[in-house]
Amino acid sequence: MYARHSLVWLAAQGWRDAIAAAAPEHAGALREWQRAGHPCIVRRRDADTGAGQVCLGVALPPEADGRKPRIALRLNAADVARTWPPLPLAAVLDMPALPAAWQAPLAALLDDAQDAGIELRVYGSVALQVLTGLAYLRDGSDIDILFQPASTAQLRDGVALLARHAAQLPLDGEIVFPSAQAVAWKEWHAAGASQARVLAKLADSVRLATRDELCAALEAS
Repeated sequence: MYARHSLVWLAAQGWRDAIAAAAPEHAGALREWQRAGHPCIVRRRDADTGAGQVCLGVALPPEADGRKPRIALRLNAADVARTWPPLPLAAVLDMPALPAAWQAPLAALLDDAQDAGIELRVYGSVALQVLTGLAYLRDGSDIDILFQPASTAQLRDGVALLARHAAQLPLDGEIVFPSAQAVAWKEWHAAGASQARVLAKLADSVRLATRDELCAALEAS
């Protein structure tokens, strides 16, 4: 099963199927996306998705009025040419697509993460702007960080790291637990040591989960 936020490049047959199934107003954008060689993004699976299918999305740059066009695709997994995980944070540093004001704080975040043995990845508008060269970032854009801890100790340290650097950067994003359960790191941090349940996003659904439950799954993995 493909993980949410993964990058997917389609084979020619996949693009033919995507364009044929698209609404007429989306066909032109999909043809241009194919010509440019841009990737699709894995999204949450639809309830009726078949075993041999993958749910993808094409996120176009924001419109002038702030609308964010999204094109949902559902294709045969056999039409996937290659797939990558979300971009490592190191891959987006020093890219001209990023605001200059973010460069030094992002480098500091990466340094601290590497010192702690924590791998951070980037998805959303920042990743799309770096990958495509198109204008996704606007005033108020966030930096979506993906963090997959290997232990509860790394979970604690990683969330503290993000919270500390959020004072200088508009950080957002998710913690990914075993079974691909993803929780917004800000929600996890805000819950503190309480027994409040948090919203966990899975590959095909969402549910409420306790912090203890997710930590136990992490330690058992």
